[in-house]
Amino acid sequence: MGFAENLKQIRKEKGLSQEDLAELLDVSRQAVSKWELGDGYPEVDKLLLLSKKLNISLDGLLDTGYTGNSGNNEYTGEILITSPNENVILKCTKVASSQPFKTGKRSPKYALYGVGVNSSSAFGENSTFLAWYRDEESISNEIREIQKAMTSGIASYELQYSVKTEMHWGSVRIVE
Repeated sequence: MGFAENLKQIRKEKGLSQEDLAELLDVSRQAVSKWELGDGYPEVDKLLLLSKKLNISLDGLLDTGYTGNSGNNEYTGEILITSPNENVILKCTKVASSQPFKTGKRSPKYALYGVGVNSSSAFGENSTFLAWYRDEESISNEIREIQKAMTSGIASYELQYSVKTEMHWGSVRIVE
């Protein structure tokens, strides 16, 4: 599904009519209808307001993989992530990859960070290190799986693609 289908499904899950949603966003019912038919998109400020009013992340709203609520699990935009290799557990609202590190062959190339619930400060969001990754494919797969879990309303996720590491003379090395 795309944005149009997601918007319609989420609106219905929340028990809102097109008119109700239009009123919340201060737009016409015709604008909501147009968005749900895929004939246009809201402006960025309306997308942000949609995300807030419907309690769904922008990723979830725009994602082609949104599957709605599963059972009684409501999508909250939060997930408990367990990192077994790093002994970290964090309730996250989002995750992000580092830029690739310029390292040796036996060192990880990427790091995954999570933004915890209520971890914002006056200086922005505080992120927490979650895990190391061998290559771009591994971290991309991990982020994709986390996104699927979040948009499916799954409450927790254990990292699957991270690598075990050790410190060796001041550098991080992958344990084979």
